[in-house]
Amino acid sequence: MSKGFSKILRFFPTLIILGCVLAVGIFIGQNYNLPVDLSTNFKDVDSRPRLINKESDKEVDFSLFWQVWGELESMHIDKKEIDSEKMLYGAISGMVDSLGDPYTSFFDPQENKEFKDQLSGVYEGVGIQLGYKDKQLVVMAPLSGTPAESVGVKAGDLILKIGDKETTGVTLPEAVSLIRGPAGSSIRLTLLRKGADKPYEAEIVRDKIKVKSVELVEKEGKIAHVRLSRFGDGTNQEWDETVEKVLSEGYKGVVLDLRNNPGGYLESAIYISSEFLNEGVVVRKELSGGRKEEVKVDREGRLINIPLIVLINQGSASASEIVAGALQDYNRATVVGEKSFGKGTVQATRQYENGAGLHITVEKWLTPNGSWVNETGITPQLEVLLSEEDFKAGGDPQLDKALELLK
Repeated sequence: MSKGFSKILRFFPTLIILGCVLAVGIFIGQNYNLPVDLSTNFKDVDSRPRLINKESDKEVDFSLFWQVWGELESMHIDKKEIDSEKMLYGAISGMVDSLGDPYTSFFDPQENKEFKDQLSGVYEGVGIQLGYKDKQLVVMAPLSGTPAESVGVKAGDLILKIGDKETTGVTLPEAVSLIRGPAGSSIRLTLLRKGADKPYEAEIVRDKIKVKSVELVEKEGKIAHVRLSRFGDGTNQEWDETVEKVLSEGYKGVVLDLRNNPGGYLESAIYISSEFLNEGVVVRKELSGGRKEEVKVDREGRLINIPLIVLINQGSASASEIVAGALQDYNRATVVGEKSFGKGTVQATRQYENGAGLHITVEKWLTPNGSWVNETGITPQLEVLLSEEDFKAGGDPQLDKALELLK
């Protein structure tokens, strides 16, 4: 599992600029928009900066910060344990965490590297994406074909313990640090499934995870089951290859499977939504100061008229909710499955010269009809549950229902 990915929820840089800040972008699983004004006014007082909040004109004296820093360095009993770089990253993380927003996160260089590796689809871990639901650490999605899925971990499972450590009060970075590790090693998770009376344990052997974001499986009746697992670095190219196959081989219908898709690039969500829509708004955005923007269909779609069913579940979040919401609002597709995760915010990203990164919530996103899905999720037109018994038996009533509707 990637530290980076779990910090966001989603979510990926799209624009490159030069300077102290090297990259800025928009992520949906986390989303990103430009420009974002993060300028700050400083005064030099006694060689220590004072920060002036431009909104309230409140002045914050940083002298206390430097006093504590100096006293830690001079007074702590174990000087070998003092790591100035670790202290700096910890201070920044604490500042960011004080906002109380689980999607505004600071990534130290190692975490940021792992986040980027996640988007590339190649990393070492158990194959689950983490998030928070009601302040409880939760499995957002087990990835297809990974160790976590093979032992039965499901989207929505609460993580109570990682090894012997309880997760109460554990941050996402700490959780990911405990869970991830080299291929071949193992980790024990204690989980609680919704509706269950008691938790269960899963011993998971870590592996090198290579995940293609778009997969096509032909079903009876020349139906294309297209599974979209994330909106990552190679998704648009993989999508184009899949669409070419759908067209060249004469498929009669498409099941777009967004189950357990935790999100990704905003532009990729727009790109894929535009494949099925003639025109119109794909997503509405609310920015600071009450400003509003619309993002519309941005190209000529190739699958405008093909019959379409969309599958979602609790692990469908952010960018996948944008696609499902747009196709549902325009009655372009019947959405089948379970209520989605419910992430309706947009993050701007900053990439720094030393490799660190920052994700900042800057917008809300809404469906074309103006619905904000945050914490409520998208409700399918046709609810079909996937039970524990179905899973153990290898059944998939949600996919079965989608195929039935198309036939």
